[in-house]
Amino acid sequence: MRRRRAEKRIVTPDPKHSSELVSRFINVIMEEGKKGVAERVVYGALDIMQEKLPEEPVLKAFSKAIDNVRPKVELKARRVGGATYQVPVDVSSLRGTSLALRWVRDFARKKKGKPMLNKIADELIAAYKQEGAAIKKRDETHKMAEANKAFSHFRW
Repeated sequence: MRRRRAEKRIVTPDPKHSSELVSRFINVIMEEGKKGVAERVVYGALDIMQEKLPEEPVLKAFSKAIDNVRPKVELKARRVGGATYQVPVDVSSLRGTSLALRWVRDFARKKKGKPMLNKIADELIAAYKQEGAAIKKRDETHKMAEANKAFSHFRW
């Protein structure tokens, strides 16, 4: 039997854009509690995005990029009598956003030879245009869920 659920923390909007999504992204980027560094990186990336996509406000472009990466379904491992099945499960909007933010961060970190803010900006612009590694990851996840649709009756 599991204990109680952890309550969701309230994320305060970031000071510059007063957006909760940007604030969450800063927290995802942050390493070892260095929030100032993370803020500089994210704000720098958003400035680069603004330069490269002048036709749309930067906050709209950022949230559209994250929406494009957000998965609709994911796979959860479920054990049924000795066998493990990959069961497709719908993703809540909060979890989907968290996954999208983490995927963008991870694929930006994998790139080499550029400052972090440039790498994040590139990944976000690619996501905005429905291309790039994070979009590929989302499509892969959807494809796997589609392939394992036969096991969806094991959903719990």
